[in-house]
Amino acid sequence: MATQASAGELAAQRAQRLAALLAAAATHSAHYRRLLAGCDPAHARLEELPISRKAELMRDFEGWVCDPALTLPMLRRFVADPANIAAACLGRYTVWESSGSTGEPAIFVQDTQAMAVYDALEALRRPLLRPLERLLDPWSLTERIAFVGATDGHFASTVSVQRLRRLQPALSERLVGISFLQPLPRLCAELDAFAPTVVATYPSAAVLLAQERHAGRLKAAPREIWTGGETLSAASRALLRNAFACPVANSYGASEFLSLAFECPLGALHLNSDWAILEPVDAHGRAVPPGHAGATTLLTNLANHLQPLIRYDLGDRVTLCEAPCRCGSHLPVIEVQGRDDDTLRLAGPAGEPAVSVVPLAVSTVLEEEAGLFDFQLVQKGPRELLLKTQGQGAQAGRTLQKARTVLAAFLAAQGAPDIHIHCRAGEGADCGRSGKTRRVIAHAQAARAPG
Repeated sequence: MATQASAGELAAQRAQRLAALLAAAATHSAHYRRLLAGCDPAHARLEELPISRKAELMRDFEGWVCDPALTLPMLRRFVADPANIAAACLGRYTVWESSGSTGEPAIFVQDTQAMAVYDALEALRRPLLRPLERLLDPWSLTERIAFVGATDGHFASTVSVQRLRRLQPALSERLVGISFLQPLPRLCAELDAFAPTVVATYPSAAVLLAQERHAGRLKAAPREIWTGGETLSAASRALLRNAFACPVANSYGASEFLSLAFECPLGALHLNSDWAILEPVDAHGRAVPPGHAGATTLLTNLANHLQPLIRYDLGDRVTLCEAPCRCGSHLPVIEVQGRDDDTLRLAGPAGEPAVSVVPLAVSTVLEEEAGLFDFQLVQKGPRELLLKTQGQGAQAGRTLQKARTVLAAFLAAQGAPDIHIHCRAGEGADCGRSGKTRRVIAHAQAARAPG
């Protein structure tokens, strides 16, 4: 197994699969035939190949994909119909689209080889949170799994859930998708009625459910929580464990590669480096050393030969950790910073330059110092912020006021005093097309601070 393979064995496997991918791309993709002209797939150095970006690939979609039957207009019509979620496009392909959090949504097409790899990674590398129960029930026949997300779109998680239901009809009563775009009381009622043993969702949604559980408005008592798609902070993980009294496992995936990393028993995220290559790079596309986060990360998907992704700008900030994990696996450990939130650019004191504040710092302050997890911070101007929470009642009001005090002090310490923070309780957050909450939003015009 790759989890027990040595670093040398993993490197050899990657090299073999990379050569096969480059050969397939140069042969069947007109776009990559141009980019790889004169390149010997067997001896190419990945870091010397050009960087690919979503916008340019989507503009040349028919030249990018390796099956001429796949045209962008046809695929756009396909994903426009909710009835096609998890249906086989052209009788043989699985299709999903990205949420568009970094711009125009992209469409990704997977052949049977890629889907077999993703399925194997999900089945074999997802951590066993209850090993004794899994020993007694190896096929998970007693599990009731609820995916809480945007259930009406062709997004990777939604397609994956519905695909499993199509492939295994016996699962249909024990594996359901529940929309988190519906009113919260209705969502809780649906979860209570289903009584899941496992809840899979985004960290922001999981935190919201934990708060409902604390308040007594959610009775469901899952025995496992699976999260992914956003950053899961230590404070959020602790909140989930406290609310549900069950283990929590985080994973890292993307529309471009469904199962990039899973947690080991020690809680470290291990990259599936036998099938995916990640290169953290700086703003100029140069590699950053292990232990440092890049400005962005390049992905090479070794499983998908139908729609090659070679040094694709993923948009996430990833750190490749230097030290090997104590769990014994040679799959590299990574740390991931979410990509959906914005950096605030706030006005400094008169005559001073504007101050940039990274969203992860804002989230940490609000979570750790104020205990506010369900929030959205929207910049309205260079000195004006709106802090919203869906929470209601006296306790929510007190938490929100504490958050305002804590956030104001933090921003002043960062060099941005006199920031006006307006608070609203009981107000839903603005979401992207996938329904995922963006927690920190800096509107371009409002954020254009002087200096």
